[in-house]
Amino acid sequence: MAGGTDETAVSGADGHEAPSTPPRLLAAPGYAVRWLYQAYTAAWARQVDPTLTGPQFAVLTAVHSYPGVDQGSLASSVALDRSTMADIAKRLEDRGLIVREPAPTDGRRKLLYLSEDGEAKLAEIDRLARQLDERLLEGYAPTERERLLEELSMLSSRWEAIAEDS
Repeated sequence: MAGGTDETAVSGADGHEAPSTPPRLLAAPGYAVRWLYQAYTAAWARQVDPTLTGPQFAVLTAVHSYPGVDQGSLASSVALDRSTMADIAKRLEDRGLIVREPAPTDGRRKLLYLSEDGEAKLAEIDRLARQLDERLLEGYAPTERERLLEELSMLSSRWEAIAEDS
């Protein structure tokens, strides 16, 4: 997604001039968030891991923090719906990064634990993710970083509430 902010054309991949992003799009918060997310996922794939996704990393991090938690309860804490959570947990299990065990009192509930490979992968990816975070927030003072993250969290909560009202 091109993100030129001026009125001039920008050079396209084929060397021809491509139109710049219309100001009307640049004024739309949804467009800005989509542009930001695309840039982030591209940076993640190149600098952190090309196969482990951000949501998978979030699940590994949460399972590390709450070993033995059931996958349904964990879903909302990592901003996933239950269906997506089940899919991600299955993929991580297939890769040998987590272990899913039936709960002793209810076999339908799956309790999640990191495997040894999962612990090692999380340590490696967490280090790379923190390095990416530093690059992404380069130039921001610690108080500015804190404020930016607070604003993004508030925006996420507000947009989530709007989506639930629909």
